[in-house]
Amino acid sequence: MLLRIVGIVFPIFIIVLLAFIYGRRHRPEMLAANRLNIEIFLPALMFSALSSKSFNIGDHLALGVGAVVVTLVSGLLCWPFAKALRYNARTLVPTAMFKNVGNMGMPLMLLAYGEPALGASVVFMLIVTLLQFGLSPWLINGRSRIGDIVREPFVVASVLGVAVSMSGIALWPPITAAVKILGDISLGLMIFSLGVRLSMAKLNAWGIGIAGAAITPVSGMLAAWGFGELAGISSTDMDYLLLFSALPSAVSNFILAERYGQEPDKVASIVMIGNASAIIFVPIALALRL
Repeated sequence: MLLRIVGIVFPIFIIVLLAFIYGRRHRPEMLAANRLNIEIFLPALMFSALSSKSFNIGDHLALGVGAVVVTLVSGLLCWPFAKALRYNARTLVPTAMFKNVGNMGMPLMLLAYGEPALGASVVFMLIVTLLQFGLSPWLINGRSRIGDIVREPFVVASVLGVAVSMSGIALWPPITAAVKILGDISLGLMIFSLGVRLSMAKLNAWGIGIAGAAITPVSGMLAAWGFGELAGISSTDMDYLLLFSALPSAVSNFILAERYGQEPDKVASIVMIGNASAIIFVPIALALRL
């Protein structure tokens, strides 16, 4: 399992290192690339992932509620922590709430628990996506409107992906291939942009990076444990929920921080150090349940 975690994290570090070196030498402007990512490539990735999975949300209702609780309670636990350390809560809280389900959580869940965990991982990805793009504008800049949320390309793509999956409709393969090609652009671009931003980060960004890397899984696991005890969910669902709760901060947190100008260098540091620290926290979560 440890080797698997390293295998997932190591490619991220290679891309970030290359981007860091490139950013130091050339200082590229990434705002346009990040906008393309959030409006085209990431929605394509989400639609491709969700529409290709066959699952029934009703079978995972308890996990869906648990994912919502873990996400919200993680933010509530992180808020006083941020205030006590004099960090900007609008920077730290969203990174603790929204976890790296896509490129880390899903493969780890399948490795640890096999094919039965696929439906749970898709539900987690859907919940995090909808909550992140629904709540992040309010958490970061204090403004959020329902109309803006439902028009977000990421949210629209997620809803359409689930609709296609549940309907059993088989899309024309060339369309599926085109969407997948667009989606495949997103992850590499997102990680490269993260490395460029880190190349411009100040030294004080590393302090909040370490703090965020620790509070994200710790607050998540506390929230998952509390929900499991109160709700009395099954042992299998608790296995899935605890692993989800221990995941590090999602790379998309950095993209949104860049979009809204909320200390993106510090968010980049939290994401990078947090994903590295998964080597510590994910095995702890698994050891508690396996």
